[in-house]
This record gives sequence, structure tokens and C-alpha cells, in this order.
Amino acid sequence: MAKAPRSKKPAAKSPAEDIAFVLHSLQEALEKQRRYDASKDEMLHFYEQMLLIRRFEERAGQLYGLGLIGGFCHLYIGQEAVAVGLQSALNDGLDSVITGYRDHGHMLAYGIDPKVIMAELTGREAGISKGKGGSMHMFSTEHKFYGGHGIVGAQVSLGGGLALAHQYNGDGGLCLAYFGDGAANQGQVYETMNMAALWKLPIVFVVENNQYAMGTAVTRSSAETEFHRRGTAFRIPGMDVNGMDVLEVRQAAEIAFKHVREGLGPVLMECNTYRYRGHSMSDPAKYRTREEVQDVREHKDPIEGLKKILLENGSTEEDLKAIDKDIRKIVTDAADFAETSPEPQPGELYTDVLVEEY
Repeated sequence: MAKAPRSKKPAAKSPAEDIAFVLHSLQEALEKQRRYDASKDEMLHFYEQMLLIRRFEERAGQLYGLGLIGGFCHLYIGQEAVAVGLQSALNDGLDSVITGYRDHGHMLAYGIDPKVIMAELTGREAGISKGKGGSMHMFSTEHKFYGGHGIVGAQVSLGGGLALAHQYNGDGGLCLAYFGDGAANQGQVYETMNMAALWKLPIVFVVENNQYAMGTAVTRSSAETEFHRRGTAFRIPGMDVNGMDVLEVRQAAEIAFKHVREGLGPVLMECNTYRYRGHSMSDPAKYRTREEVQDVREHKDPIEGLKKILLENGSTEEDLKAIDKDIRKIVTDAADFAETSPEPQPGELYTDVLVEEY
């Protein structure tokens, strides 16, 4: 009996012939104009936000050293331009954000009260998660900020769910899902990318590439170190962005968010940045030299870079010193509030564990 002929897969087309594979190039749009055309007021606002994150994190490091913050504590010093540049382009009350455990900076960039963030760090009742989340697990449904997640890469899958909810509800919102260069090698990240591309979910995947994951340089842990290329297999356009320039990050956000809001599916953005401190407060960061860190501080610092532009556009040293003074007072007040707030009542251990009571 003759066997039925096997169906043959169509001959593969070259990328040049396969129109469906030619990705819409968002990088070209960024190359045409790399920096957001910000007004002076907008630049001052970006400057204030980045400075607030910097001073807040410096104070958090001090409180950790004094034993007032326990457990893990991952500071955002050096990476401020990423959160500020991206989140300043979101639609308040509509778009959602989810990130890993280096989350204080993202919450501050969202405009959340520094007092309740610092109170959470110190495990106080007035904290945004009632003192039960601490540094790594902050959460605010009011602001559509969904954490703060300790499992590396897990937030990306949850971000896919948030994006699906935006699509299902037809609310026009998008999800901004942050993860690091270390998490970029997690399988669940690619499962989520595959589904997001299939369903054209409104999500922007953001790799905050601070070069070292926990303590291993990306060149030692990743075969492909150009992380913006990682979505190519799923036909997701990538963007390579200078994460130390808040105006470039904001411009990239304008381009990526427009693409997503037009229903064209997800975008993968790599923001190349650098953390000045160790992975966490317990990391002595002996895997890099002091000279390397100092070189970045002197030549690529996001706050100093924007400060230079502000001075060129008419701001004075006195104006910027006054902003720094005001920011320092805000941070001092936040620390004082946290230190004097009561700890949660023992019964708080049993609340917010499940959605309903049982």
C-alpha cells in the first residue's frame, strides 16, 4: 500500500524576501532624533526626580548601615535616568508598571510619597505595603505599580498578564515591564515574549542592563550581549538606548509607546546603564575596580549630564543648589517619619494574605 506523501514545509525565504520578518525598525526613528525635545520646566522636573532618587537611596544606604533597614536592600544609584525617562511618558492612572526587587527608584519616579516608601523600607505600619513588603516587595494598586518581585524574571510573566488585562479591557493602557541583564537569560522571559508577540499585547519589555547582573559581567554570562536583539526570534522590534541620558530614554519611550498604543505589539528596549553601588548592600563589589566606577561617575553620570544641559539653557548654579537643598529636606523628613512611625501590630501578619477571608 502506497504511503501518503508527507506534507512539506514551504521553502524558507531569505529575510529580504520575507516581508513579514522585516521588523519595523524603531531604532531608525531613534537615530533620527536621539533626544526628547524637552522644555526647561520638563528638564527641571526630570532633574528633581533623579536627584530625589539619588538622595533617597543614599539615605537608605545610611539607614541600612545603622540597622534600621533589615533584609536585602538594592539601591538604584546611577540608574535614575531609566525610570525617570520612561515613567514620565506614561499615562497616569492608565498604564501599569512592574519590576524586580531594585524598585525604590521606580516608585519615586512614579511620584509616590517618599515618606511611605521609606517607612516601608524600615518595616513600619505607615509603609506603602504596611511594612510587610520591605525593600523588595513594594506594591501600590492605586498607582498601578505591581511590585517589587524577588524571583528573578518572574515579574516579566506577570507583566504579560497585566498587558493582557489592558487588551482584554480595551482601556488603551500598556504595561512597562522592567528586568535586568541577569534576568534576560530566564526562560520565562522568552515564553512571555512569544505570547506577547502572538497576541500583540500592549507591553514594553525594558532590560535595565547595568552590566553586572549580581556580580558577573554580561560578557561572562550571556552569549548575546546586545539584549535589544533578544526579541528578534519573536519578531519583536528592539531598541538600543543610552540609559545614562534621561532625554534619550524619554525619546525612546515616546517612540516605543506610540508603536505599542497603535496595536502593533510589544517592544523590547535595552537601556544601558550602570549601578554605582554593589548588587545589594551586602555586596562589596570586588568584581570591578574603583577606577571603573569613578570613570562612569565623572563622564556619564545622568544627573550631572542633565545639570550641564540646564546650565547651558539658563539655569544657574544657585538655582540647582536650591533644588538640591529642597530635595535633601524631603529625604530627611521621610527618614524622620520612618524612624518615628510605629511598627505593625501583630495581627497585621494575617491581613492581605488572601483576596477573601476564609
